[in-house]
Amino acid sequence: MRRVVVTGLGLVTPAGIGKEAFWSSLVEGKSGVGKISKYDMSGYPVQIGAEVKDFDPSKYIDSKEIPRTDLFVQYALAAAMLCVQDSKINLESSNRDRIGTLISTGIGGLQTIEKNIMARIEKGPTRVSPLFVPMMIGNMASAHVSMKYGLRGPSSNIVTACATSNYALAEASEMIKRDDADLMFAGGVEASLIPLGVIGFANMKALSTRNDDPEKASRPFDKDRDGFVMGEGGAVLLLEEYEHAKARGAQIYCEIKGAGYSSDAYHITQPDPDGWGAKACMKNAMRKAGVGIENIDYINAHGTSTPLNDRIEAKAIADVFGDRTGEILVNSTKSMVGHLLGAAGAVEAAAVALQIVNKTVHPSINFENPDPESKLNIAAKAVKKEVKYALSNSFGFGGHNCCIVFGRVDA
Repeated sequence: MRRVVVTGLGLVTPAGIGKEAFWSSLVEGKSGVGKISKYDMSGYPVQIGAEVKDFDPSKYIDSKEIPRTDLFVQYALAAAMLCVQDSKINLESSNRDRIGTLISTGIGGLQTIEKNIMARIEKGPTRVSPLFVPMMIGNMASAHVSMKYGLRGPSSNIVTACATSNYALAEASEMIKRDDADLMFAGGVEASLIPLGVIGFANMKALSTRNDDPEKASRPFDKDRDGFVMGEGGAVLLLEEYEHAKARGAQIYCEIKGAGYSSDAYHITQPDPDGWGAKACMKNAMRKAGVGIENIDYINAHGTSTPLNDRIEAKAIADVFGDRTGEILVNSTKSMVGHLLGAAGAVEAAAVALQIVNKTVHPSINFENPDPESKLNIAAKAVKKEVKYALSNSFGFGGHNCCIVFGRVDA
């Protein structure tokens, strides 16, 4: 069996751009949530979000390409460049027929869609951009990264709502295991933090309305949570076949031990009330990884900060781990970066990798009033801990579930 390891991290997030800035913010418990600054949100019921700050696309993309790409693609190109730099992979001397891309997005070019719809309505059909379609479709994150670096291996896009980039990482790992590639640039990006995206989620009552205290708005598993906070950005991870990584002397963050899948088959937005899908997914991931409930040290929860989702995920974890529930540290990266939708799983996977390497579990901030229904051991402060096996959960609208077990290479 070919083994798959993580050898590079590229991050563009509300907690910082680049691995170092991201990790520093996480371990210090800094919130990336604030008032939305890119748009005038006055009159909107939700005026807060987790924006990427100080993003300059010209640092990562040729100036001619900037107006020809949606922001989600720009995030992908930036994250991929940071990943290449972090991994120290020499692409010029690599066999690029054996390197692929699976960088997904849950929504795609929402800004481009809105802009061109308005152009058609206000100015007529001839004012719709000839680049409208190739700018907005979701596969263009993978496509642009593959074209930039001449990567001729598999190139794809998976859309499973908020589980999108966990699915991308899991499938990219399987591509390496079945010998379709030796390396895969995989992850997820999202750029839907625009008024249309905000009001869409706000009108379904999914978002926090804590407009006057934005840094406290994302509070997973806290009794006073009132909805999730939209975020933007993404992460690209370099997945590499273990022997290939060893041969080039690559740094290795962790290993993808196995991934599990399930479907709630219940409702378009709500999880199954018993948490059946989440429970099955976690069990499937551990089965594929060849580990038992006694091996998991830490869980990066989906932890959206919505009343229903957090309650059901907490119940599912408790049902799966039983008497061990109180021993396992749990946190939610979303407490600091908000919910990056299709990019959430990739950003959280990068957080897991950094926690394994740094032997520190980052805090789940704003956990001030424990939910009496929850039995979880939430890491409200940074905790020094050697993590041998970690479970990362992603559950999406439509009942799409994907959980991944990460572990130390020597585990």
